[in-house]
Amino acid sequence: MKKEIVSELVGIVGEDWVVTDLSQMQSYLYDETELKIRPRACEDCVVVKPATAEEVSSIAKTANRHLVPIVPRGGGTGLCGAAIPTVPSIVLSLERLNRIVEFDSKNLMITVEAGVTLEGLLEEMKKHDKLFFPVHPGDEGAQIGGMVAENAGGVRAVKHGIMRNHVRGLKVVFPTGELVNLGGKMIKNNMGYDLLHMMIGSEGTLGIITEVTLKLYAKNPYVGTLLVCFDTTQEAADVVAEILQAGITPLAIEYMDREMALVSAEHMGLTYPATQGSVDLMFILDEASLDDLYAKCERIVEMCEANGAVDSLIAETTQDQRTLLEIRSNVYTAYKENLADSLDIAVPPASVPALLNDLKAIAKKYNTTAPAIGHIADGNMHNYIMLENGKLPDYLDDIRNDMYMAALKYGGTITAEHGTGKTRKKHMDQQFTDREIEIMRGIKKAFDPNHILNPGTIID
Repeated sequence: MKKEIVSELVGIVGEDWVVTDLSQMQSYLYDETELKIRPRACEDCVVVKPATAEEVSSIAKTANRHLVPIVPRGGGTGLCGAAIPTVPSIVLSLERLNRIVEFDSKNLMITVEAGVTLEGLLEEMKKHDKLFFPVHPGDEGAQIGGMVAENAGGVRAVKHGIMRNHVRGLKVVFPTGELVNLGGKMIKNNMGYDLLHMMIGSEGTLGIITEVTLKLYAKNPYVGTLLVCFDTTQEAADVVAEILQAGITPLAIEYMDREMALVSAEHMGLTYPATQGSVDLMFILDEASLDDLYAKCERIVEMCEANGAVDSLIAETTQDQRTLLEIRSNVYTAYKENLADSLDIAVPPASVPALLNDLKAIAKKYNTTAPAIGHIADGNMHNYIMLENGKLPDYLDDIRNDMYMAALKYGGTITAEHGTGKTRKKHMDQQFTDREIEIMRGIKKAFDPNHILNPGTIID
């Protein structure tokens, strides 16, 4: 990186907050994308850590003047390579923008700076025990700005939706340096094009998010976790729609191949409580009364047993509930070292049974397995393509394309949570027409005329 640029960055944020030493920069060059498929980071970078939105604005203006790329960086928990700089870049870390700006109980909203972590947000919410924020993608090291930029989801999407459903306002620095406020605390706003929602899921390519206003919700005091076991995937998948049609909407309905649950439990030194069956559904419910909680659990068990369930277990204590959720959340970590790729395809929920059958048939075609886990009630399945003897399999591109096409056949998507980033963008033409991609390029150019913001991500 040119000394002139580094000197200007030091003038903006101070010498202590500009990193040029490669050994200190390494942890800022990669995210959590699988090692074998992640792009190689360019080491000719500088890391800068602004403390205010105004400093972010000044950095963007400097970058435009020198035509040097900026890669915004949150907690580095992404899985699609979006935060990996592949050309000489200013890596702009939002970690110092970590203040809780306002807790607004009357409007049921909270405003935080982009660098506040999910863990930090949850700690703040403990002070206000009547309200909660529902989105939880799994890693509490994720920063709120990054969760907005990736449109994060997680296990609770079946009841509360994804990040897009809860963002009310953003403070954003455009790539050309302007600092703007998008949205706000209004419930309704129909003026002009909705730039707020264009920022959500844009993966740091259209603007740099510096502040977020989120909608909060009344907390139900009684939470329960139910594990129901089946012999077949079909039986487990079929009952989900029946439960939702009966007017029961749990916080989460998670599908797990039993093998994955056992691997995760062993990895954590825990004992998985279920022994019968080969696939599991994990239900998390929150209700206003204990009677309602028990009644809905009983109704779910009845419906599952009518659909072939072979066992059911209720997590009676908070610790039992936490253990089950930890096992579910740890599956990716337990498998990560042996993964070629972790897919996060999604289809309309009613098509999940057919999709799971297709995925098994595709894996059989390549003489391998593709263990599956996912948020079955919102149609989002995570299935794993495994390494072979520690190496990427020769058929990786073919099996991945077959699985993507299986999802698209049902009106689905290639990526539901992880994002397009740098690892999925080559598949854009599988899901979109040339005209759609052309329009996306036009949007990128309108926001970022000099193409300096996170180049190589989503749109070239």
